[in-house]
Amino acid sequence: MPGENLTRDEARERAKLLAVEGYEVALDLRSAVGEHTGSGPRAFRSTTTIRFRCAEPGAATFADLLAPSVTSVRLNGRELDPAAVFDGSRIALEGLAAENELVVDARCAYSRTGEGLHRFVDPEDGEVYLYTQYEPADARRVFANFEQPDLKAPFTFSVTAPEGWTVLSNGAVDRVVPSGADDTAATSHFVTTQPISTYITAVVAGPYHYVSDRYRRTLPDGSALEIPLGALCRKGLAKHFDADDIFTVTKQGLDFFHDHFDYPYPFGKYDQAFVPEYNLGAMENPGCVTFREEFIFRGKVTQASYEGRANVILHEMAHMWFGDLVTMEWWDDLWLKESFADFMGAFSLVGATRFTDGWITFANRRKAWAYRADQLPSTHPITADIRDLEDAKLNFDGITYAKGASVLKQLVAYVGQDAFLEGARRYFKRHAYGNTRLSDLLSVLGETSGRDMTTWSRAWLETAGVNALTPHATYDAEGHITELAVVQEAAESAGSDDAAPPRGTLRPHRVAVGLYRKEAPAGERPGALVRYARAEVDVDGPRTVIPELTGAARPDLILVNDDDLTYCKIRFDEGSLDTLREHLGELTDPLARALSWSALWNLTRDALLPARDYLELVRRFARAESDIGVLQMLQAWALSALHHYSAPDAREAAAARLAEGALSELRLAEPGSGHQLAWARFFAQVAVADTELRLLRGLLDGTARIDGLDVDQELRWTFLAALASSGQADEALIAAELARDDTASGKRHQVRCLAARPSAAVKAEAWDAVVESDRLSNALVEATISGFDQPGQRDLLAPYAPRYFEVIERVWQERSIEIGMGIVRGLFPAAQDDARTLDAADAWLDGHPDAAPALRRLVLEARDDLARALRGQECDARAAS
Repeated sequence: MPGENLTRDEARERAKLLAVEGYEVALDLRSAVGEHTGSGPRAFRSTTTIRFRCAEPGAATFADLLAPSVTSVRLNGRELDPAAVFDGSRIALEGLAAENELVVDARCAYSRTGEGLHRFVDPEDGEVYLYTQYEPADARRVFANFEQPDLKAPFTFSVTAPEGWTVLSNGAVDRVVPSGADDTAATSHFVTTQPISTYITAVVAGPYHYVSDRYRRTLPDGSALEIPLGALCRKGLAKHFDADDIFTVTKQGLDFFHDHFDYPYPFGKYDQAFVPEYNLGAMENPGCVTFREEFIFRGKVTQASYEGRANVILHEMAHMWFGDLVTMEWWDDLWLKESFADFMGAFSLVGATRFTDGWITFANRRKAWAYRADQLPSTHPITADIRDLEDAKLNFDGITYAKGASVLKQLVAYVGQDAFLEGARRYFKRHAYGNTRLSDLLSVLGETSGRDMTTWSRAWLETAGVNALTPHATYDAEGHITELAVVQEAAESAGSDDAAPPRGTLRPHRVAVGLYRKEAPAGERPGALVRYARAEVDVDGPRTVIPELTGAARPDLILVNDDDLTYCKIRFDEGSLDTLREHLGELTDPLARALSWSALWNLTRDALLPARDYLELVRRFARAESDIGVLQMLQAWALSALHHYSAPDAREAAAARLAEGALSELRLAEPGSGHQLAWARFFAQVAVADTELRLLRGLLDGTARIDGLDVDQELRWTFLAALASSGQADEALIAAELARDDTASGKRHQVRCLAARPSAAVKAEAWDAVVESDRLSNALVEATISGFDQPGQRDLLAPYAPRYFEVIERVWQERSIEIGMGIVRGLFPAAQDDARTLDAADAWLDGHPDAAPALRRLVLEARDDLARALRGQECDARAAS
């Protein structure tokens, strides 16, 4: 990655100097098919014309391009020597005029890492599929440009590709012209876009399966809005493609955002491409949104998966306004698009679709991501200090997305929904097709709410860490509350070794406090734990008394942040914690249960609740969880508690109890239900006993059966992965399964299973394939790492702990940032969970003060996770003594 970075200071200087009037980009992608001849990477021709103004004629600057070679560079009619002006990542431009035209003809490389223009060959039929992915700065791998978000411009694309391919870009197709003497190719010319940033331009090309529809709406002025809709995937997935459901959610989202934003969708058509080997969940390219193809479900999945897909569709749609129409000036304000899209995804999911419990998923799943990120040594304010592109890449994290969205939910409670949405409407109209900073948004929200947004911003957007809120109650002799207060703990964080965020932050919180007791009102089951009193108040400072609840009967449970209005860690008084230990499954409100589960998991991660206690709560009460998304989150947390937070000498017994409970729940679950499927998957992940593994083998070969459980291809791979990691599936059995499912998905599963086998030779081969070679694509690197790192293979993985620290700096220097991040995160020796590994991480950090800051951040985060796990293990061990 040397030479590829761009600093904030460089970007600001260039923005002062330049104003870009337009791009014309011509790509010739015929080289994507056929044999690759010649030396070097497989490449395509990219010809770019950029017209731009310069505020200081005679000045010098640079254009960005990552390419194997440049054929020609012409600036204002002057031919420049490519060898003299191109260094592999930048094109030096000197002697600029007031009005300039730059023409760059280059050979750009196809990608196998998911960055730039990714080329995928489908193993099922040999077809080639292409798509682009740029954020934050990989458009320069495809065409010469000024790669920063505040140099927006209109783009006019033309793409030459094999005849018969589907070719898409941000704008609609204007015309298609046959190319080549034998008409074996065609050039698609696209209409010019509105002014957009380089990172959200897009090209998708290949023999994709394409489905079309239309969205129609009458606007308030009486005019008609019609948006052509498209959805596409690889031909091999067409039989699984439920485009009708995707279009349904799409139309519901467009209705919702038109109702609330009062600004018509501004980018013409709306295609949604589900593409292979995608690094992200999705990307908001205007008019041509890209998604990972795993959102096309090859087998039976729970409703949580459909809800998750709908949320992502709506998240990306919200970006058409927050991010695409109005874009942050620099990556410091990444939250201006990602936090808003994350919030709007859940807001519209609940308000417009069948997934009306979306806030439960948000409280349980999305906020868990935020809580973890906000307690890492790399925690940062939502408005972050992004020094360069490597910083930007790593800040697509739980703080920017989920904490930011949580804070916006708090803001809606603080200023009111009407004021919030009116602020958004003014923001769009005032800054359409422009770039903004934090102050621009605060200005409109201050106008519409009448609130002091500066103070709110300082507390919530400009400081790091998460507060904990704990109830303190006193009672009279009759058992009535004499005083109920909420105590706020400061937002402490570990801080980074480079720039520790402010500590000791106390924030204003708009919270609801709910009182619950065991009773059986009409319609409730006997012994139900129900809410009988609630107060919504402003909590500020270290201690806030809630007079509204004085005199209420003594509760069995006090739930701070009931209804999940704010962003905080919930703590319990002793009586409430005792109630949850015995009656958690009797909480009738699903959001209250989800909040309680989340709080208990945070207690476990903070070494305040032994892992064995958390696992026992899951074993006893997970069966009562009606929300399938919450159940699956509990199961994921249980696995983490087992493998990372349990005392090492207690894990075998804990795993046996989990497996026994999972099998019992699997057999008791309603046949064919999502809960049955969730328990089947969980059982495969915890099965350890010979009888349990034999059952998995029997479910695979048909000699065993569980009523209603459809062991489809995806579930077969889940069972086979468990057998492989336990040594019960050899290479021949895995090869036979691939023969059943000789597809791209099957290949990924096969690679994962092969690397999971408990063999020293297998681990050596997997390590070399990832670390010492770049032959694997991004998806297969991910699959190999996933298989390599298996719980219960500690001794096999031990030799790789020292090797990890020996190679990571070289890996970071030699590989792309996407692959580098995957290797550094995925191969950290977390399985060697002892003080020696912690010491090794500290020694590396101490010995490499000048390593790339982004690399140091990744090691710091992994080191912190390990230290937290060791504290949890100590807590669990003390509970046994």
